[in-house]
Amino acid sequence: MEWAGSSRVTEKSVAVKGAKLQTQAFGAPSSPPIVLIMGMMSSMLWWPERFCRDLAAQGHYVIRYDQRDTGLATHYPQGEPGYSFSDLADDVMAVLDGYGLEAAHLVGMSMGGFVAQETALRHSRRVLTLTLISTSPLAVEGLPPSTKAYREHSAAGEAVDWSDLGAIADFLRRDAAMLAGTRHPHDAEAVSALIARDMARAPSFASATNHFALVGGEEPARLKASDLTIAVLAIHGTADPLFPIAHGEAFTKAVPNARLHRIEGGGHEIHDRDIDEMVQAIAHHAT
Repeated sequence: MEWAGSSRVTEKSVAVKGAKLQTQAFGAPSSPPIVLIMGMMSSMLWWPERFCRDLAAQGHYVIRYDQRDTGLATHYPQGEPGYSFSDLADDVMAVLDGYGLEAAHLVGMSMGGFVAQETALRHSRRVLTLTLISTSPLAVEGLPPSTKAYREHSAAGEAVDWSDLGAIADFLRRDAAMLAGTRHPHDAEAVSALIARDMARAPSFASATNHFALVGGEEPARLKASDLTIAVLAIHGTADPLFPIAHGEAFTKAVPNARLHRIEGGGHEIHDRDIDEMVQAIAHHAT
């Protein structure tokens, strides 16, 4: 257990269907809970620690966790994920159960936003609000694709030797630079340090590519963002190259109780200089 000012930090492992998730919690357990769900191939470290501490300082119990095949969670053979995308949504419920929580506010980023939406649709009684960062509404068609430059960069990922940690790190550094916004300078040094920490912490980093197989699967037709009945906050950078701003705007059209918070010049990232703005928006929403 660690103390930093008024923010208490604890860690625990949570069991899920023969596997485990590693979790970390910030703040007082008696405060309203927020569970953070990160995106593809990204452990909980990609939720900046300052983001978590500042959100806890706003009066919330903040839990971040490693999804399967990331960080200290259970890893599976590369190309053979022993779970489905729906299992990732059920894992959120396992995190709540592991902490003895009846319900929580969910914050999902990128792929984590899809997990959060499915969780809310399938376990509606246990989700209080949704905050969806840099993601897209389920089952909404006709939205613009990623930018041409990002699509070309992503296609180059097929040539990466995913058994070579050096090659993976190089690709992830380029990926972070491609996803950066225009509002603030890209901090390549900080990103490199984060990637190094993430890779050193995971017993098998290449297995995180199993997430590609999950996203490539067919989306159940019954799951539609338009069926969400809880309050939804979409936080979206206006310079997001992966999901252009129209994806964030689409939440306000598809979801009855949704609103959009634009990060002007923001990319597909949680930039350190945007944390204060994002934390304030989330804390105001998750009440």
